[in-house]
Amino acid sequence: MKNNNKEIVTNTEKVNTNAEKEEKNLQIGDIISKTELFIEKNKKTLIIIVAAIVVVVAAFCLYRFWYMPSQEKKAENEMFTAEQYFLQNDYTKALKGDGKHPGLITISEDYSSTRHGKLAKYYLGIIYLEQGKYQQAIDEFEGVKPQDEFLPSQVKALIGDCYWELNNVDKAISYYNDAVKEKSNNFTTPVILMKLGAAYEVKKDFKKALDCYNQIKKDFPTSPEYREIEKYISRMEGLLSK
Repeated sequence: MKNNNKEIVTNTEKVNTNAEKEEKNLQIGDIISKTELFIEKNKKTLIIIVAAIVVVVAAFCLYRFWYMPSQEKKAENEMFTAEQYFLQNDYTKALKGDGKHPGLITISEDYSSTRHGKLAKYYLGIIYLEQGKYQQAIDEFEGVKPQDEFLPSQVKALIGDCYWELNNVDKAISYYNDAVKEKSNNFTTPVILMKLGAAYEVKKDFKKALDCYNQIKKDFPTSPEYREIEKYISRMEGLLSK
């Protein structure tokens, strides 16, 4: 009797299992049928979508691996002469070209997405800063997105210089602080800290100015700014003691 009960249970389980399998197969078949029906009804739309994806991927590959390298090379070639004029302080030809070669203005516009196009904007900013065209300089510097070790801090510091010249000391302090937070190095960071300290002195915030000078003393003992930093520290400590 017990064995018969076991057989009944076993058979029942088999029946249930088979029923479940059949139900799943029916569900899968239903899904496949619906999918096929959807594809059949939307065949044209799906072809357009797939074609669009292929076009986008192909366009990206062409832009990334062919167009941009060729643009970068062209910008590099055209930049050479303008850069030489810049280094010679011949700013007129550096800006506008010499009739045969384009100047920095044209290069920065025609190759704005390239590394050399951004370098052209950096040179433009320096020229405008030296010419006293501070807002124009700011506009150029803000378009520079340098990737090397020193330029990010230098660009922000130069924007700070422009605001300093425009008598906007608060803005200058903001940019000097941003510049100091960039990757620290022995060449630009101490110079920027000196500028930041001077700006805080103008605001009569002698404590923050002293912090800047102490940072130079602590972190940059091999920098040129370190050589005379004690006199700045002594002066701030004297002012704070009054």
